[in-house]
Amino acid sequence: MNRSVEDLYALPDDGYARELQAGFLVSEPPAGGRHGDTALALGSALRRHVREHRLGRVLANDTGFVLARRPDTVRAPDVAFVTKERWENYSDPSGFLPGPPDLAVEVLSASNTPGEMHAKVADFLAAGARLVWVVDPEAKTVAVYRTLLAPRFVGLDGVLDGEEVVPGFTLPVAEIFED
Repeated sequence: MNRSVEDLYALPDDGYARELQAGFLVSEPPAGGRHGDTALALGSALRRHVREHRLGRVLANDTGFVLARRPDTVRAPDVAFVTKERWENYSDPSGFLPGPPDLAVEVLSASNTPGEMHAKVADFLAAGARLVWVVDPEAKTVAVYRTLLAPRFVGLDGVLDGEEVVPGFTLPVAEIFED
């Protein structure tokens, strides 16, 4: 049964994160501690930079983005960045946001399969996200996607760069995983 954005809004809150992928409901159990720590470390550094330079908004993992309609796709990245211009043009930022974030960040969890993560990255890029980072807490690496088929991997000794999407933002990958 194909579901819509409106159906997703109507579901009860049972502790599961829910997204729509081409009209099909996708549920994930709550993430573990390492996942939350990793997402917050990266999200905090990103938010600090974005606020200091008035670049836009950094949003948490319960923010839904409507990436496609008929069939509907709604994704909620672990961390998202939206430019100031786009944020100011949302007619109602209290609901799911239309279109992709400019930067989507996903943190791998034990419950994620490679196929599921590939599908998320594909959905963001197909909808027009300019940059997608997939953070792997086990390998302590970040896959940087501008296209689906050509990720660039940044290791523990490397530096993440916001490029023109988040101007001036850099973060040593090691800082994401500090104890």
